[in-house]
Amino acid sequence: MSILIIAEHDNSSLKEITLTTVTAASLIGGDIDVLVVGEGCTGAAEAAALISGVNRVRVADHACYNGQLAENVAALIQSLANDYSHIMAPATANGKSILPRVAAALDVSHFSDIIGVESADTFKRTLYAGNAIATVQSSDNIKVMTVRGTAFALAEKKGSAPVESLTQVHDLGLSAFISEALAVSERPELTSASIVISGGRGMQNGDNFSMLEKVADKLGAAVGASRAAVDAGFVPNDMQVGQTGKIVAPDLYIAVGISGAIQHLAGMKDSKVIVAINKDPDAPIFQIADYGLVADLFDAVPELEQAL
Repeated sequence: MSILIIAEHDNSSLKEITLTTVTAASLIGGDIDVLVVGEGCTGAAEAAALISGVNRVRVADHACYNGQLAENVAALIQSLANDYSHIMAPATANGKSILPRVAAALDVSHFSDIIGVESADTFKRTLYAGNAIATVQSSDNIKVMTVRGTAFALAEKKGSAPVESLTQVHDLGLSAFISEALAVSERPELTSASIVISGGRGMQNGDNFSMLEKVADKLGAAVGASRAAVDAGFVPNDMQVGQTGKIVAPDLYIAVGISGAIQHLAGMKDSKVIVAINKDPDAPIFQIADYGLVADLFDAVPELEQAL
């Protein structure tokens, strides 16, 4: 068996979720190739070559892959697909856009957001916002799937895989990369932070999130939000934690003024320790919290910040 992993990167560096996808692939067995697609992506390719367990890094570096446009990248992967038994990508915006196109083009099934590997053809994935786990089996010659990064450990960086340049150019002309605006923050990235403090509708407005930011600065934490807080316009949507936001699994998750809707729980319930602060003792968040404080957040959070 041979496995192709689509790397998640920003051209200069590799995202950690690629390492967890390699770990998932190693549970299947067989040779693992990592595909790095972009423009000026030498740095990411060199980082991929250091991942333990990687057999080969294949690099497609061309202007048509700038922005990793789903149409062009999917066409490239389709041209390579016959060399592989499995095609995998992290369950990110890129992976979820590219791999369904690949599966459709190959006329095979697509498994999204797998959280476990039972065997080379059998996998586990969540349903109903994480309330059920399905075991799915594929008889397709090529298995195509995205991998939930929080479900697997990071692969080590002790490898020295060879790097191979690809000459295939697939510019379908169906879309064009215009620009990209990245949110800049001195705090850790939400999906990789070891501590996350999130606010919900109970914060009442965006200005009150400054209370969480003060706590986050003392803890070295990232700041997140529930979908209700984002929909209310309190904070930008890149802070959203949940099924339709970012999936996180930090060592410590602090939920402030968050009731605990199913959609939110699906994005954070794998956290190792969960702390909830809510004035409603019947809030669903307390059902999964390791520690719960029934209190008015406008009293509790400033006290927490002072104590820290």
